[in-house]
Amino acid sequence: MTDTATATAAPKGDLLSKFDDTIQTRETLLASGVTDPFNLVMEKVLSPTRAICNGRDTILLGTYNYMGMTFDPDVIDAGKQALADFGSGTTGSRVLNGTYQGHKECEDALREFYGMDHAMVFSTGYQANLGIISTLAGKGDYIVLDIDSHASIYDGCKMGDAEIVPFRHNDIEAMEKRLKRIPEGAGKLVILEGVYSMLGDVAPLKEMVAIAKQHGAMVLVDEAHSMGFIGENGRGVAEEQGVIDDVDFIIGTFSKSVGTVGGFCVSNHPKFDIMRLVCRPYVFTASLPPSVVATAATSINKLRHGANKRAHLWENSKRLHAGLKELGFELGTDTPQSAIVAVIMPDLERGAMMWEALLKQGLYVNLARPPATPANMTLLRCSLCAEHSAEEVETILERFERAGKATGIIAG
Repeated sequence: MTDTATATAAPKGDLLSKFDDTIQTRETLLASGVTDPFNLVMEKVLSPTRAICNGRDTILLGTYNYMGMTFDPDVIDAGKQALADFGSGTTGSRVLNGTYQGHKECEDALREFYGMDHAMVFSTGYQANLGIISTLAGKGDYIVLDIDSHASIYDGCKMGDAEIVPFRHNDIEAMEKRLKRIPEGAGKLVILEGVYSMLGDVAPLKEMVAIAKQHGAMVLVDEAHSMGFIGENGRGVAEEQGVIDDVDFIIGTFSKSVGTVGGFCVSNHPKFDIMRLVCRPYVFTASLPPSVVATAATSINKLRHGANKRAHLWENSKRLHAGLKELGFELGTDTPQSAIVAVIMPDLERGAMMWEALLKQGLYVNLARPPATPANMTLLRCSLCAEHSAEEVETILERFERAGKATGIIAG
């Protein structure tokens, strides 16, 4: 064995060897000459819908900035004022020195937005799921969840050591069968999502929540991808389907429609406040900076009056979905169900080629691949914004048509 080979060979017991398949997939993809689709750098962000990427003015269609709040003047001013008044960070947990006036105001804004008694803010949406789920359901309890649930949900289940009982995606009968098999008297938590982030499809919450309650289960709904947009008041799919008062816990994030970073849980449960003392990802992490909670509170309060934005976002979603379908692309849903429009690619290699072709035209979308995607699909995941103009949506369709024909994804 040469010195070079000795230097580059993985050591015995290499803990990273479990990722060799992923490393090989990435190396093969990059060897084909495509730009790394998972390492894009935005050199300058111009607005909620445009940025400079690789020196090019680029339309953003993969940011989850659904309501376009990132550049709202009131939101930015609130952040600047809090930065000046309270400094750059709290340097402490919420149960120690990390609760400032802004954190309480942010939770007040959430309570008012949802019309609920309790609200608890976390440092990220991931931590909200990790903390709430692992604290609610522990050893001996059962969690019944959709198999397409987000990674943060699965990680929360694992951390709490509850029995995980998955069911086929959006299958009402399968969910009921799982609930019937749980031992009598065991603690039961049903976890659902309002909008599933990969395909952008909506859960049949009305039926599922009713069945969960019939079997004595508590219900948690993750509304990360529907808060601000879906429902008369933007409270999500649970509101739209008329079951928000039957849901025990709603999880959400600030990194989508709210336009900043953070996570939360709202609830009407009379014992909910004890979570502040027993939820480890809340107790043992630093709280959000004052500027962040100030921007979040301001954004949430403005979203209560966002009916016009919601209507325009629906128009954008319907137009993009219909236009892509007319061009011959295979989509994740038959009809537009949310602000996410997923375009199904034949495989990862051609998906990456299509992604790069769009980027070179000045259009950024998300390339999503297994294992994050269901059924081993490769997707170009488009997330629309209320600030996309009708003209921008037409431009997006034109660029999809050119890229699709150039890569052979659709007929030329």
